[in-house]
Amino acid sequence: MTLQAPPNRLNSHGKNRHVGVEIEFAGLPPSDTALIVRDLFGGELNVVSPHRLLVEATRWGQFGIELDTQYAHPDQSLFEDPSALDNEWTRHRQQRRIEFHQKTRELIGDMVTGLVPTEIVVPPVPWNELEALDTLFETLRKHGAKGTDASLMYGFGLHLNPEVAHFDVGYLLAMLRAYMLLASWLRDDIKIDITREILPHANPFPKEYVLKVLDSHYSPDLDTLINDYLHYNPTRNRELDMLPLFAYLRPAHPHALLHAKLTKSRPTFHYRLPNAQLSQPGWGSVVEWNRWVEVEKLAANAEVLLARCAEYIADQNRPLLTRVKAKLARGSKKLGHWLRRKR
Repeated sequence: MTLQAPPNRLNSHGKNRHVGVEIEFAGLPPSDTALIVRDLFGGELNVVSPHRLLVEATRWGQFGIELDTQYAHPDQSLFEDPSALDNEWTRHRQQRRIEFHQKTRELIGDMVTGLVPTEIVVPPVPWNELEALDTLFETLRKHGAKGTDASLMYGFGLHLNPEVAHFDVGYLLAMLRAYMLLASWLRDDIKIDITREILPHANPFPKEYVLKVLDSHYSPDLDTLINDYLHYNPTRNRELDMLPLFAYLRPAHPHALLHAKLTKSRPTFHYRLPNAQLSQPGWGSVVEWNRWVEVEKLAANAEVLLARCAEYIADQNRPLLTRVKAKLARGSKKLGHWLRRKR
C-alpha cells in the first residue's frame, strides 16, 4: 500500500512530523520480540526485568517491549524507600523484600504470558518512514504473532500518536471536528472488532459533546477547549484521546487526569481506535496511517469541514425513529461481518 502524505508534513520547527506507534499482540513473549526488534533495527538490548525489555540506540531511538500488565513488573516505589537505608539490618531486610518481590512479579508474568498481550512501544518515527516500520509487523506475523481477530478473547489495538503540526486552537478544533465527522466511517472501514467495542478503551465521544464542538458558533480559546473536553470526557478511554496533548500544552492545569501516571504528556494526538490486525497479511502502520490522513485532509479544508458540520447537525435534527432505524441497520451489518471473521 502506498504511504499517503498528510496536508501538513512539517511540525512547528519546520521538520518532518513524527508518529509514535504502540501495538499489542499475542503469540510471542517480550524476550523473543525484543530480539526480533534488535535484529531488524540494530541497537542494544537492555533487560530491565524478565518481562520488560528495551532496545536502545536504534535509528529512531528506544523501543519498549513488555507484557501489558503492571503486575508482571517490579514496583519501582519499592526501590525508592529511603527508610530502608537507615542501618545494616533494615538494608538487609529491604534487600530480601526486593528479591522476593522481583521473583513474585516474574512468576506472575510467567503465568499470564499468553493471556495478556505483549506490547511494543515504538519511538517516534518520521511519517515518511512508516513503510520501513512495517517490516517489523511482517516479521512478527511470520514468527507467529496473533492479532485482534485471532480469538474472541483478544481486544488488541494499535495506537498512533501523530505529532501535531502546530498548536493554535483553530487547528486543534478543526482536527477534533474532522475526527468526529469521520469517526463512524473509520469504525466501518477498520471493521472494529466487537471485543474491542465492548471494552471501554476506545469509546466514542458523547453525543452532547460532539454537537457542541460541531456547532458553527463554537469558537473557544485554548483553555476553553481544554476545559470543555475535560468536562465531557473525564476519562482516558476515548478513540481520540486528547489528554496527552492537553497535558503538554497546559502542564500547570489543575485537573487530576492531566497529571495521572498513565497520561504521558506529549505534543501528539493519541489515536486509539484501530484493531491490531497482525494476523492479516499486508496490514500495518501504513494502512492505519492512511486512514488517519483522511482526518487531516478534511481538517485542512475549511469550507468542506464547515459544510460537513452543518450536515451533521441537520441530520441529528431528523426524527428520532429515522435515526434509530439507521443505527440498527449499521449495527446488524457490523455484527454479521464480525461473526464471519470469527468462524
